[in-house]
Amino acid sequence: MARTFRVVMSLAVIGAVAYGAYATRDLWLGSAERLLGYQNASAPAQQAQGERRNGQGQGSGGSGRRRGLSQFSGPVPVLVADAKAADVPVYIDGVGSVKALNTVTVRAQVNGKIVEIDFDEGQDIKKGDVIARIDDGVYKAQRDQAVAKKAQDEALLAGAQRDLARYQLMVKSASGTQQQVDTQLSLVAQYTAQIQVDVAAIESAQATLDYTTIKAPIDGRTGIRNVDIGNLVSSSDTTGIVTLSQIQPISVLFSIPQQQLARVNAASLAGTLAVEALGNDGQTVVDNGSLAVVDNQVDPTTGTIRLKANFPNDKLALWPGAFVNARLLVETLKGVTTIPSAAVQRGPNGTFVYIVDQDETVAMKAVKVRQQDDTLAVITDGVSPGDKVVTTGFARLQDKSKVQISASPVQATPNAPAANDQGQPVAENDPQSGQTNNANDGERPHRRHNGEGGNGSHRGQHAAGAGQGADASGSAAPATSPTTPTQQQ
Repeated sequence: MARTFRVVMSLAVIGAVAYGAYATRDLWLGSAERLLGYQNASAPAQQAQGERRNGQGQGSGGSGRRRGLSQFSGPVPVLVADAKAADVPVYIDGVGSVKALNTVTVRAQVNGKIVEIDFDEGQDIKKGDVIARIDDGVYKAQRDQAVAKKAQDEALLAGAQRDLARYQLMVKSASGTQQQVDTQLSLVAQYTAQIQVDVAAIESAQATLDYTTIKAPIDGRTGIRNVDIGNLVSSSDTTGIVTLSQIQPISVLFSIPQQQLARVNAASLAGTLAVEALGNDGQTVVDNGSLAVVDNQVDPTTGTIRLKANFPNDKLALWPGAFVNARLLVETLKGVTTIPSAAVQRGPNGTFVYIVDQDETVAMKAVKVRQQDDTLAVITDGVSPGDKVVTTGFARLQDKSKVQISASPVQATPNAPAANDQGQPVAENDPQSGQTNNANDGERPHRRHNGEGGNGSHRGQHAAGAGQGADASGSAAPATSPTTPTQQQ
């Protein structure tokens, strides 16, 4: 146990001594070099390294001061736009879905087998065109039976009418009774009524027979059919034969907040309101239509009200079931002052803009914004048509600042850092930007090696030769960038 303790303590002492020697190597290593005659060889390199460090520090500090002065001095580059007087439409935006103006699921009205399909999927058909035919053999027989029954009853009626005429003559000649005449009158009336029943039966049978020929009830486009030739269909089928949708014209159902309802109703009194259907980007107008109806109640769960607009859909840009953005025109502001929305700034006291005066200074003006969207703002007070307002470059602006109107957004970005060969921005004092430090030209870092044999003259000649080689080549300096000298132990 004691032996182990002594070994541990010995290792700790050796480690502490080694660490102390490493920490104070600059003190005793200099003295050792002077004793061994290395002072003359190492001093010039160390002096050059010190000068290089000082030069880099001074150069970077001076560059930072120059950059700071150039950044905050001189006129501020800005972009401007002119305030204009224009007519501005006022829209109410809504989100909805496209719905066919009329949709019909074509079903069979009688039972039977499909013997003919007279349409192609996706075909535009007109009202009355034949869609399909059902086997009509049974229904023709039923109609013929009703026709025959009528002929039978007509023959019985004719015989009863002849008997009635004879009975009336017999009553006049006193060879018959009035009771016979009255009984025959009742029989004639009975046969007459039976013929009317037969006529109705024939009409019913004919209608059932007509149902075997399925025709289009509206103009529209067919979808994907649900049955094929040979399938049995019945009037109780829910899927139907095909769905027929009228898409020219077409409807759009969209919702707006209930707070806009009074505005819409007031505008509707002046005439039909225009509606625009927008594309997926929210800006492209794909079709123009008109408002057809406003729903008669507000949805209490969402606080919105539904509106329906009709569109001609000549280019088939709208399709049933698709989501769409709708824009309802409720008003047009005549001759109002407009500026780009980017010019409107907000501060503690409200909205304001910077107006460029004739002497190229800016004046901060409070404004009143009537309405604003992503691109345009309508100003009711504070700006007049013809005023130049700043749209870009607000970071360094204040009231009465001197400005320089730029012609492009790139010029309006002050103090953009330069770019190196790879296109990456670099600082003004970056050594890779093409600026070289004169203190480092033709010099390489001097490395000191411990434990190496050799005399001082050999080291000095080696260091001098390395420096001369770098000066003579000229292109070798960038290959070894001026870094902090390293020491290899």
